[in-house]
Amino acid sequence: MGSSRLEAFSDGVIAILITIMVLELKVPEGAQLRALIPQVPLFLNYALSFLYLGIYWNNHHHLLHTCNRVTGAILWANLHLLFWLSLIPVTTAWMSENHSASAPSALYGVDLLLAAVAYFILERLIMAAQGHASLLQQAIGRDRKGKLSPLLYLCGIVAAYWSPAVSQGIYLLVALLWLVPDRRIESVLSSQKH
Repeated sequence: MGSSRLEAFSDGVIAILITIMVLELKVPEGAQLRALIPQVPLFLNYALSFLYLGIYWNNHHHLLHTCNRVTGAILWANLHLLFWLSLIPVTTAWMSENHSASAPSALYGVDLLLAAVAYFILERLIMAAQGHASLLQQAIGRDRKGKLSPLLYLCGIVAAYWSPAVSQGIYLLVALLWLVPDRRIESVLSSQKH
């Protein structure tokens, strides 16, 4: 089976997750600008999680363009990734409602860490299905950002018990590392066309 059906399903799930998150944003009570102030932590956490889901959607799109054959293991690995991504609205809401508490910030980091692990597994299974001529393996190379991100998530999880704000800052740093779409895959795919 090709990857188009897998990509369409994943796109739909991510779109639903973003919709669920935006429903958590509340209409401010009152018509003055100061009524927005209590909503600031909620909005900032929404923006961070929206950014994460956007990064996963973008990189997942590129990832699946290297996949010429989808195996059962790849299907399950993709569902594994979507499972952890599906918890982002819940962990975001909990962190938003308790933005200065340690446990919600730590759990948000655990969710991000497990999504990163699931993405890593999905990459490895796609490379295994492609064999020695894996386009994905050529594209990601040593994958420094992919190896640095889980370490930063662990730092964020630990930092949550010292300062939730520092923890959330670390999660933002990881998102900023991935903000620019991964051009490695695009480069390998365009070189294959020439």
